[in-house]
Amino acid sequence: MGLKTLTATVVATLLLTAAPAVASPAFVLRDGVSEPVFSYEKAIRETAWVETGQDLDRDGQVDRVAADIIRPAEPAARGQRVPVIMDVSPYFEKVGRGNERQPKTYLPDGTPSQFPLFYDNYFVPRGYAVVLVDVGGTNRSSGCFDDVASGNGVVNWLNGRAQAFRTPFGPERVRAGWANGSVGAIGKSQDGATAIGMAASGIEGLKTIVPIAGVSSYYEVHNSHGAYFGWAGGAGFYNERAEKLCRPFEEDNARRAGTDGNFNEYWRGLDYVAKTGKVRASVFASMGFHDLNVNPIQFGPWWEALNAHGVPRKAWLHQAAHVDPFDLDRSLFVRTLHRWFDRWLLGVRNGVETEPAIRVEHTPDRWTDERHWPPVTGTRVVWPSVSGGLGNRPSPGTASVTDDPARGASRWVENPSQPSPDRVVFAGEPVPVDTRVAGTATVTVTARSDKPSARLGAVLVDYGPATVRNTTWPALGTKDLTTRSCWGAGTAADTGCFLDTVADLTTVDKQIVATGWADLGHHRSLWRGEPLVPGKAYTMTFRLSSLDHVVAVGHRLALVLGGTDGDMFDPALPALGSRVTIELGGTSLSVPIARV
Repeated sequence: MGLKTLTATVVATLLLTAAPAVASPAFVLRDGVSEPVFSYEKAIRETAWVETGQDLDRDGQVDRVAADIIRPAEPAARGQRVPVIMDVSPYFEKVGRGNERQPKTYLPDGTPSQFPLFYDNYFVPRGYAVVLVDVGGTNRSSGCFDDVASGNGVVNWLNGRAQAFRTPFGPERVRAGWANGSVGAIGKSQDGATAIGMAASGIEGLKTIVPIAGVSSYYEVHNSHGAYFGWAGGAGFYNERAEKLCRPFEEDNARRAGTDGNFNEYWRGLDYVAKTGKVRASVFASMGFHDLNVNPIQFGPWWEALNAHGVPRKAWLHQAAHVDPFDLDRSLFVRTLHRWFDRWLLGVRNGVETEPAIRVEHTPDRWTDERHWPPVTGTRVVWPSVSGGLGNRPSPGTASVTDDPARGASRWVENPSQPSPDRVVFAGEPVPVDTRVAGTATVTVTARSDKPSARLGAVLVDYGPATVRNTTWPALGTKDLTTRSCWGAGTAADTGCFLDTVADLTTVDKQIVATGWADLGHHRSLWRGEPLVPGKAYTMTFRLSSLDHVVAVGHRLALVLGGTDGDMFDPALPALGSRVTIELGGTSLSVPIARV
């Protein structure tokens, strides 16, 4: 054992001996990272049902969420406390987690036997507990779908501020005397959204979050600039008991959310970007710029808000779709995550927070490290013309589109030189050098509708040949191999071994790089739409999805405008049938440009 290792062990042990109630585990450092010195096979596996302080299912009892726990036995035997890595999810039973859709599994007596993903296999031997929490009303939890309250309830319990019990409805209490109160929340998709929401609540004890393709504002999940996509609550994941008891809760949520596209108090409560000032936790985020499940607009504005509030942060940004970085660059991601948790949960001063904050992929498997994002060096504004081009100054004239919800953006961008009644294409000249567009672009449209309502769709397209990750639905940009690699220790019930992945590549002649939608009746305010006066011109500016894309030399960047995007909107929504006339002189595209 080297001097550095011995010193870390001795210091940690002395701390634990002097103050066992608050000390960290006796971890071993080697080359600046915690070593796997605890037994995974002998780890303690148990479940606690934690009170959330709510009764959302209205059964007269405080809701309890199931927290399945795996923690190293050796620190527990010595009275030492450990930090927690937590994933709060509705998916553990019906969908599973990870590329292989792993569910939680249990022994006949209810003891957890398989913890999905690699967090338990890798981190428990290194002195962490892993806690997987079923969102209220899902899997083994009571209550209804309030993900942030579910996660915060467990954080409170881990810090001695809430009660937990040995069974779902029984009276026997269980305490978290083994936890040191430091929690890191991690997860993909809904789980990532929960982590972001927990951080935005400012809850004490949450030290870091690792949201992977997480939602930062639920308004944009169901609406875009006044245009209502459709509603989907939490009912699809409920257990049989909650499916019945939570109908009033879900109906009330749907009523408060509304179907008119208005931003309202319900959506403000779920706007985590606006609550960034409350964030105490550090952030290690990941987002794919071709994610069709969670639009990248969920990343850009939130990341800039984190910048503005000085939150310690790091991000991996890639050109795949709804993908975990574990399936993009597995070895480096695990090493980076390891150092990140060591820094914020074990207190190891490893310098990870001072390294370049951004790792970004521009072409498949080619990554660069950068200090800041977005790396904007300027903004270029271009205007469409009647000739179908994009110029440097406003141009007179008009163009028209007829709303056709049977067609969507994926069809709008086809055959750009051929006229089509449902969209218009405005293409710039071939770029003379590689041009990087990074950040959040905006579109300003001045338009007249022949009916009292009109939807607008805008698409930014790179026309030119390229080999890219295949993200055409349902492809995600990666594909499975037949080989497996193991990440941490394992048992027969939970091996810690996962299918290896590689980039799924395809050759294209165009690529959609950003999209945006709006309801013209919300031109004045997102809080209240208004009927349009047919024939009257209105001007509206709206954002496109955040992006980081290099337009290769010789390619053309184009703006495509249409009506209802059939790829996005619920087909059950009423068809508007509007004919929209676009005033080109009052229409423009603002694009953030960065150095390549």
